Amino acid sequence: MTYPVCAHASDHRSMNRKISEYLEHLSLGTFRRKLASIDSTPQFALLGVASGLLTGIIVLAFRMLVEIPLDALLPNGPDDFEGLSSQEHFLLPVGGALALGLFLFLTKSSIGGVGVVHVLDRLSRHQGHLPARNLLIQFFTGIFALASGQSGGREGPAIHLGAAGSSLLGQALGLPNNSIRILVGCGAAAAISASFNTPIAGVIFSMEVIVMEYTIAGFIPVILSAVVAALVLRPFYGSIPAFDVPQVAMGSFLNLPIVLLQGVLIGCIAAGFIKLIELIFRYAPAQVGFRMIIAGTVTGLLAVLTPQILGVGYDTVNSVLIGDMSFLVLLAVCVFKILATATSIAMGMPIGLIGPTLIIGASAGGLLWMAVSLIFPELSSPAFYVMLGMGAMMGAVLQAPLAALMAIMELTHNPNIILPAMLVIIVANITAGQLFGMKSVFITQMESMGLEFRQNPLSMALNRASVASIMERNFARTQASIHIEKASELASGGSHWLLVDVNKAPAFILRTEDLATFLDSHQREDVDLAEIPATRKDVSSILLQATLGEAFDSLQSKGVQALYVNRITAPLMDSPVGIVTLEDIESYYRS
Repeated sequence: MTYPVCAHASDHRSMNRKISEYLEHLSLGTFRRKLASIDSTPQFALLGVASGLLTGIIVLAFRMLVEIPLDALLPNGPDDFEGLSSQEHFLLPVGGALALGLFLFLTKSSIGGVGVVHVLDRLSRHQGHLPARNLLIQFFTGIFALASGQSGGREGPAIHLGAAGSSLLGQALGLPNNSIRILVGCGAAAAISASFNTPIAGVIFSMEVIVMEYTIAGFIPVILSAVVAALVLRPFYGSIPAFDVPQVAMGSFLNLPIVLLQGVLIGCIAAGFIKLIELIFRYAPAQVGFRMIIAGTVTGLLAVLTPQILGVGYDTVNSVLIGDMSFLVLLAVCVFKILATATSIAMGMPIGLIGPTLIIGASAGGLLWMAVSLIFPELSSPAFYVMLGMGAMMGAVLQAPLAALMAIMELTHNPNIILPAMLVIIVANITAGQLFGMKSVFITQMESMGLEFRQNPLSMALNRASVASIMERNFARTQASIHIEKASELASGGSHWLLVDVNKAPAFILRTEDLATFLDSHQREDVDLAEIPATRKDVSSILLQATLGEAFDSLQSKGVQALYVNRITAPLMDSPVGIVTLEDIESYYRS
């Protein structure tokens, strides 16, 4: 007889089993395993949202802490350095540099430990693992540098803060390194999006300058992070872009030769700017405190003559856009901004250079318009050439033409500027990159510091996935010398590999079928797995979080044919959870 209570009990057990399976599916361990593969779009999308939210909050706090003291110090808002006296124009950056130098000296901080260059270095050599200490140093020194009027932008610090915050989130969750690399790209995109209110430019900048590759798996989380970061800042700063750009258009095609000329001139200026940074860095003193003092003094002296070079300088760009500056003032802004920014960046001031490139490009574009309009008064408005100059300078200095084009499109909200912007940006890039042989300013800085930037198609492809995505989990661990009964048990156990210990540590692997073949023709009381006929592969260890790129490099550097994958179970304790061979990696790459 069947009782209803039994049916209810069966249903209850079935429901409990389903709930357990569902909770297991939602567990952090399952989340990590999913992220090991490049096909985990929902999981990567969730990371993008988390990165955008975190970066937006960090950038918001950073921007507010810069603007609050400036609001109190400057006469008419956080950009009005021009309202200070000549003495204050000199003393503010010099005093700030002295304080920064003392802080960096006392904390024994490296000048290479902050900014975009630091992010690229950690991405290239450390799989995107950025330290928390450097994030804190960038946060506080960046605030102090910008609040003291140093000639730089807030985008560089914001990129570091966003990338580091996102990286630390991934590290705290124990995520595989391939997903931490994507988180770094998400943080960089979110930072640019939040700084300029340009989400598309943030996405392209991250892909073109930071990650340096375009993949569907990378695009989705990066796009989401840029959107979320922009939304975080909109309640506080609105949806208006960073600059007040009037409606502009090329008008007559007679402007095209001038646009081509502008591309060549901006390319020359960009090449000179990058070379100047390289030269100043080469002859800079080793002591970080002296570097800060030199940077602050140069900025202060130039600011006495042209206070428009102080600070972020977005108000200067807005003045240039409406044609509110004379030729001599524009010339001084262009030349002195180049000198002050190149000195500050080369000396290691914890500020960004994307903002200054826009100011330099804007002033150069305004100068060109003034000069050419004397001969051709029917030329387009000054804002047209100013915007083109901004895009061309940004694209040429960063060697990132698509990011510059997207930035111009989002800042102008005007499709009429796309054609001339494409032309001037490409000409400027070719001039700086091919005619003068200049690399991206960030790569140039890395090379000047003696840092190797490793980026090739093989490593880029292998770094997209974790070892967990291809490792063989079906293996058994054993000693080399075993009894025949143990050998028979291993041979019939169904494992694919045997991980063999010598002197209590894994030394090599062999296929279980090789042991089974040996046992079919030999009957011994004891079996030595190091002596039987078999194809053995020497092994070394690698962590579960490692990418396939790291695994490939480890195989090459250690001269082994396979790796056993370790999972850390407790401090100073780990256990093998999988096997990866060179053939596995090659098979993944070919597929």
